[in-house]
Amino acid sequence: MLTKRQKAILEFVQANEQVTAAELIKGLAGKFDRLSKPTILRELEILLSIGQIEKRGKARSVTYSSKIKTPLLRYVNAADYFAVPVDERKIKYRFDWEIFDHLSGLFNKEELKDLEKRNKAYQQKTDKMAVDVAQKELERLLIELSWKSSELEGNTYSLLDTEVLLKEMKEAKGHTKAEATMILNHKYALDFVLKNKNKFKKPTAALIRALHSLLIKDLGVTDDYRKIVVGIVGTNYKPIDNQFQIKEAMEKMISAVNTEEQPIIKAIIAAAMISYIQPFVDGNKRTGRILGNAILLAHDWCPLSFRSVDSAEYKKALLLFYEQNSLRYFKELFVQQFEFAVKNYFG
Repeated sequence: MLTKRQKAILEFVQANEQVTAAELIKGLAGKFDRLSKPTILRELEILLSIGQIEKRGKARSVTYSSKIKTPLLRYVNAADYFAVPVDERKIKYRFDWEIFDHLSGLFNKEELKDLEKRNKAYQQKTDKMAVDVAQKELERLLIELSWKSSELEGNTYSLLDTEVLLKEMKEAKGHTKAEATMILNHKYALDFVLKNKNKFKKPTAALIRALHSLLIKDLGVTDDYRKIVVGIVGTNYKPIDNQFQIKEAMEKMISAVNTEEQPIIKAIIAAAMISYIQPFVDGNKRTGRILGNAILLAHDWCPLSFRSVDSAEYKKALLLFYEQNSLRYFKELFVQQFEFAVKNYFG
């Protein structure tokens, strides 16, 4: 996790092809007090050590530039960005087909090594567990996933009420039938995933549509790729507006997922791109979250419950992807939730 100052430095470096320490001090002078050259140099060394920037030249001719080659990892300060009213933000209004050219390289070697180490710890914990104990822990995680994924869509069930609903089929008082249906549909979708786990090593359009069908069952949502234009709350970004292009985009996304080797990258691409494409009238983000988890489970990676993610920040991360094609914040939240899951489930 970067500090506010490190993030500001990174944002400035990414906005300029090459900068000197002096230019950084001048450019950030109004944001931080007592921004001395030694302080800037220390922060630059940290960013260099974690592979975010690169250094060129010697002595007074030293310059710094971004080491991140994919534009999808461009840093955008979320707090500053969303301080600007939605109608005043400068955004990418339409679906950008070039995004498919940049879906590789989302993680560097050090990041992947750390994630693989964490997942190995998860695998070791589950291997040592009795089968029934491991099954109970997985059930706990999936209940919390069903609750949180529904909450992210505005569902007002509590976690406790969700547990009672899923275990005893008892609906909570003071809630709509649709809320209970949404949560139960998560259970049915996750049951489908567990029964067909190996198939999600290489997901297909048919599998994705099957997941979506289960997630929107009895909610009055069309079970097909969109034939109409849809708007997204909180943004002026407009997704693809015809079924032919939606099918093409989904094929490209599936190809990108199945070409990638690393399970966590596959999962992030799936979760983010289904939200970006918006292939269905409703249920897109739910489908993306469950598909991402299905891919992780298929490859023996720890699934995510998203239990501790802040709903507003999660939505901001997706809006940054829609409006600026910056996947950096979404990636950050996704990794945080993976680390949370490894730490808090399975013993």
